[in-house]
Amino acid sequence: MYPELSSHQGSHAVVIGGSIAGLVTGRVLTKYFDRVTIIERDYLPENPVPRKGVPQSHHVHALLMRGAMILEELFPGLHTELSAAGASQIDMAKDVAWLNPAGWGIRFTSGVMLFASSRSLLEWGVRQRLMQCPQVCFITKSEVTSLLANSDRSAITGVQVRLHNQLDPKSVSEQQIFADLVVDASGRTSKTPQWLTALGYEPPQETIVNSHVGYASRIYQPPVNFSSDWQALYLQAAPPNVTRGGLMLPIEGVRWLVSLGGGDKDYPPTDEAGFLEFTRSLRSSLLYDAIKHAKPLSPIYSYRATENRRRHYEKLHRMPEGLIVTGDAACAFNPVYGQGMTTAAIAAETLDQCLKKGLSGLGKRFQTQLAQVNVVPWTLATSEDYRYRGTEGKSPGQKTQLMHWYMDRVMLLSTKSVEVRSQFLQVMHMLKTPNALFHPKIIALVFKEVLQSTLPQATLTTKAT
Repeated sequence: MYPELSSHQGSHAVVIGGSIAGLVTGRVLTKYFDRVTIIERDYLPENPVPRKGVPQSHHVHALLMRGAMILEELFPGLHTELSAAGASQIDMAKDVAWLNPAGWGIRFTSGVMLFASSRSLLEWGVRQRLMQCPQVCFITKSEVTSLLANSDRSAITGVQVRLHNQLDPKSVSEQQIFADLVVDASGRTSKTPQWLTALGYEPPQETIVNSHVGYASRIYQPPVNFSSDWQALYLQAAPPNVTRGGLMLPIEGVRWLVSLGGGDKDYPPTDEAGFLEFTRSLRSSLLYDAIKHAKPLSPIYSYRATENRRRHYEKLHRMPEGLIVTGDAACAFNPVYGQGMTTAAIAAETLDQCLKKGLSGLGKRFQTQLAQVNVVPWTLATSEDYRYRGTEGKSPGQKTQLMHWYMDRVMLLSTKSVEVRSQFLQVMHMLKTPNALFHPKIIALVFKEVLQSTLPQATLTTKAT
C-alpha cells in the first residue's frame, strides 16, 4: 500500500502535532526517513469523534477540490473509504445554494466538487491510513516542551517531551527524542517562536488581521420527508453592512452540520432560542426554514479563535538546521474561507519537492517556498476580512480597495454567468490561480456589466435559483 523509501535523507523525523497538517506531513516524510514519530497532546480516539485538541472540529470544514486531490495521491483509495463511512462529494454549483453578497449563484453542473463530511471523519480516515505505515509511530497524551540542539545551537537534534500516563493522569515523565528533522505542525498555539528565543534566535515577525468572526454550530437530524433542490446551503455575510452568515453541510450519518458566523464581534448565541433567532435574522429564510423543525443531535458549540496570523519564518536571517514549521503554526487563516486543510496539503507537496534536494538548507528553502504558497490564500482571506469595519491589523491599501471593487462585480456576474462562476469556483478551490479572474474575457464582462447597470445592494431574496 505504501511505496518503498524513495530517498534516505536520514533515519528519523519528528512531527509535532497529529492534526491534518501533521498527518499529511508525516505521510510525505515516510518517503525520506526510516522512522517518523508523530507527537500529539491529545489521546487519539479510535472512532471519528471530535477531540479536545481540535475545538474547531465541531464546525463546518471544507476540503477543497485541490486538497482532496492531494489527499487521494498521498493515500490512494481514501475517497472510497470515506464515502463508505458516509462522506459525500457535492458539486459546488449544482448542489450548493449559495447566496453571495450580490445574489444567488447561478446553478449548473460545474465539476468542482466539495468533499462533505465532518472534520472528525476526515482526520480519522487519514490517521487510520497513516497508522498502517510501518515506519510511523504515534506518541499521544504528550507535549513537546522544548527543542534540543547541538553544542553551538546551529542545528536542532530533537525534542524534549513530557509524557502523561493514560491510566494515571498524575503520572508524568520526561523524555528526549532525537531526530534528524523536527517539523512543527502544532497549529495556532505553536511554541516555536518561544523555543527559538530560548536558543538565542530571533523569533519570526507576525502579521495579524482579525475581523473578530465567531462561530456557533450544532448537528441536526433532517426533518422527515424534507425536500429541496440543494444538498448544502451557504448564506454568505455581506460586510460591512451584513455581518451575519450561515452554512449547512450534509455529513455522515444522514445529518446536517449547521454553522452560524458573525463578524465585528456580532457573535452567534449558544442558547437554543438565540441560535434560532440568529438563524432567522440571516439574509435568506432558507436555513431557518430547514432547521426550525429539525431535531438537534448535539449541543451548540462556540469558537472564536479566527484571526489570520502569519509568522514570517521566511524572513529570519538565522534559523537552525533540522527544523521547519508548517500548517497553522506558520500561517493560519480565518476558517470561514475553508482554505486551511487544503493549504496544509499543498504545504506537504511543497515539502516533498524541497526534500528531494536534501536536508542541507531545508529550513530556509522550505519556509521560503511555503511563504510563496501562502500568499494567495492569505490575500484572499485578509482582503475579504478588511470589509468588516472593526477589523484589526494593517490597514487596507488602494490595491485592496480596487480588489473589492472588482470582486464585487465578479460576484454579481457569478449570479448569471456560468463562465464567470466556473472560473471563480476553480480559483476558490485552488485549481487555478486568481489570475484566471483577470482573463481578458472576464475583464471585458466586468466592464460591460459596469456600463450596463449599477451594482445592486445585497439581496434579501429568499428563493434559491
